[in-house]
Amino acid sequence: MSNEQNEMEAASSKKLYQGVCDRFERIASFIDLDSKVHAIMSQPKAELMIHFPVKMDDGNYMLFKGYRIQHNNLLGPYKGGMRFAPEVSLDEVKGLAMLMTLKCALVKLPLGGAKGGIKYNPNDHSPEENQRITRRFTIALGDNIGPSYDIPAPDMGTNAQYMDWIMDTYHNLYGRKIEDKAVVTGKSVACGGSVGRASATGFGAVYCLEEWAGGQGVSLEGARFSIQGFGNVGSHAALKIEALGARLVAVNDHTATLINPDGVSATELASHVAAHRGVKGFQPTREVDDADRFWGLETDFMVLAALENTVTEDNAGLIRAKLIVEGANGPVTTEAEEILTENGVHIIPDILANAGGVIVSYFEWVQNRNSEYWNAETVDAKLREKIISAYHQVKTVSATRGVSMRQAAYIESLKHLEEVYLKRGVWP
Repeated sequence: MSNEQNEMEAASSKKLYQGVCDRFERIASFIDLDSKVHAIMSQPKAELMIHFPVKMDDGNYMLFKGYRIQHNNLLGPYKGGMRFAPEVSLDEVKGLAMLMTLKCALVKLPLGGAKGGIKYNPNDHSPEENQRITRRFTIALGDNIGPSYDIPAPDMGTNAQYMDWIMDTYHNLYGRKIEDKAVVTGKSVACGGSVGRASATGFGAVYCLEEWAGGQGVSLEGARFSIQGFGNVGSHAALKIEALGARLVAVNDHTATLINPDGVSATELASHVAAHRGVKGFQPTREVDDADRFWGLETDFMVLAALENTVTEDNAGLIRAKLIVEGANGPVTTEAEEILTENGVHIIPDILANAGGVIVSYFEWVQNRNSEYWNAETVDAKLREKIISAYHQVKTVSATRGVSMRQAAYIESLKHLEEVYLKRGVWP
């Protein structure tokens, strides 16, 4: 990786963290957040940086850098994904960990906020190397994770297989059998995962979209939508929205931009992406070289399901969608949000729109701790009820205080955390 690429990634990570902090500071000032709570929430409780060696298939050793940021555990055990990607950095995971604290507080889960990962690209390694890297990282974390202390989950670059490896490694270290299953969520169903976990983030975003459309008197039947990012979140959201009668007309990911006014089959595209790791080549005659055409396409709504900081002051003015649904974490910078607001674009913010993943992760944790199994219908019904309740809480705060949905979501989260801190007190 070039120095220029490293500098760009560092700047993006710092921008994410600074953006989260700026929004926190603005809302804390707006609601006159208690000074004790303000001080505690402004920094993570713990920042772990770990360097660990792993033997490669050729017999040589590589040194990897891993992180685990534990932001806050007032409401319950730390909770947050493990991201395996080249751009993982301290600032990135610090920002994402704070978002997790706010997200769990918003949807009233008995969980705190954390985030972690390893700075490397799993696609550059064999399955055997990825397994050794994951297990060695788990060993290095040691008792910094645990079913009642810090519970990782999948994120970018990881999936159920990685969670199975973490759980199995942890079990072999501590050997508590049933309880050990709850050390991570997002596992395969065979290894104790919950049905509905893989689709939860995408489906939760769609349930928020449905509530917004109903409140605006907008029909999803025949609506036109675009999606940025077509991985786990984007593909499940697209499939669900397509089933509601809307038409996918544009997709952008790291491989290509695809625009088709006649519609793109989400089902067929999901199969293509699973086989080819990107949208490129699905409809070559519909691929365009200019990504600005994606941003500037007139649609009813846009789902952002890729990375942070994808909508900036450089492209925000191009967006002509009526609504943005933030399926990703931190996809809109603070500068871009000001432009979008001025242009009348509604935003369902990340800590609400993508909370479906952690909601069903919580359900998985409960099932593991209680040795229960919930069927798909039960999980989906509980997810829908939980996220719709949070949506309407945010809408009420937005209406009564005259603030945006994002500001309302932050207010709801921070007021809940403040109430608990003030009732419990700060020890000693």
